[in-house]
Amino acid sequence: MSDLDYRRMADVDFQKARSRQLFSRLMSVLQGQKDDMLSFHDVRTILKPRSETYLGMRTVPVARIVGSEGRYRDFNRSFLPKRQHLKPRWTNVDLAHYRQVNLPAIKLYEIGGVYFVRDGNHRVSVARSRGVEFIDAEVVSLNAEIKLEPGDADEDLRRKVLAFERTRFFESTRLDQLRPGCDLTFTAPGRYDEIIQHINGHKYFINQDKEYEIPFEQGMLSWYDTIYLPILEIIKEHNVLPRFPGRTAADLYVWTVRHWDELKRRYGGRYQMKDAILDFSRRYGQGFWERIRKAAESLLRS
Repeated sequence: MSDLDYRRMADVDFQKARSRQLFSRLMSVLQGQKDDMLSFHDVRTILKPRSETYLGMRTVPVARIVGSEGRYRDFNRSFLPKRQHLKPRWTNVDLAHYRQVNLPAIKLYEIGGVYFVRDGNHRVSVARSRGVEFIDAEVVSLNAEIKLEPGDADEDLRRKVLAFERTRFFESTRLDQLRPGCDLTFTAPGRYDEIIQHINGHKYFINQDKEYEIPFEQGMLSWYDTIYLPILEIIKEHNVLPRFPGRTAADLYVWTVRHWDELKRRYGGRYQMKDAILDFSRRYGQGFWERIRKAAESLLRS
């Protein structure tokens, strides 16, 4: 078979991959799902790995390569090409397979049990299109406490992180045992660390007139009973939560406390918490007709 024949076959392979990507995109829209590839930087920001380890050369399952460091916009989550301009490089990699030319090992990050491409996105794309099960890679592992799966999307990752942070918070503080039924659920990562800062700040404040250091648990319960619950009561009394669809009362607590601090810096320390909550609701909340409009726009986009 001539080299020209190989080039024609590589062109056909690329067009098949593009057609599969377009069909996958259509199905994702019809099913209300995302087909986007995970960004390594986004995942790293959310998981916050504590260390890196160089693992050297490994044989890696192609199916566990789920994202990319820099080319996550060029391929979908199955590593099918999303852009026509990828063709020259993609077909050159495909040609190497037809010519039985050995390609350099790709470079990967491992985090949470899955892999992200540092270098070699086109090689991974061609390998997946050809049904290759394993690929040689130079691997750097990032230590993360949350395990990921190849099918995880952004929302799956976010849910796992939130569940992990919630479990760790309650295991270390026992607040759910000391105050059964406590309402402290967030929709964004990193909030429980912020709550610990609030508790420590409150503990410092109430410790000012004492000759001994009060325990963390005492400061936490005082914060929950005298700060957190009263703010939630204001949010409930003024029906603020429905103006923030998909958010929780705990989300609003964090946002309104930040807003309160900003207002106090701007207008003085006498600014009341209730006024800050109502001001935040007016500025950033959605009224009934605004929610209807956004829902209609979302349906039209779909």
